[in-house]
Amino acid sequence: MRYLVSVIDDKSNPGSTDRQPAISAFNERLVAEGCWVFAGGLADTDAATVIDNRGEQAVFSDGPFVESKEYLAGLWIWEVPDLDVALTLATEASRACDRKIEVRPFQ
Repeated sequence: MRYLVSVIDDKSNPGSTDRQPAISAFNERLVAEGCWVFAGGLADTDAATVIDNRGEQAVFSDGPFVESKEYLAGLWIWEVPDLDVALTLATEASRACDRKIEVRPFQ
């Protein structure tokens, strides 16, 4: 089963910035165990553009689609047997990247 694993950062209480070695080691383990599908970090929300083309004309807006102190900072896609494995790995991922993690199965 595939899961979207979102890394949630918090502008008022950001995670530590020196976590790349821990994240890289965790990613190498995911690859070795066959769980890795994809991962990537995201630019700051200031770099976001929202497009709404539901009306007569497309509207482009700078910034995130929701103003919030928490935002999506990165993501993984994992292929694992079940939710229990995903949650166990997510617990370790949260420690590795020093941020909150959200786990959601693909439909």
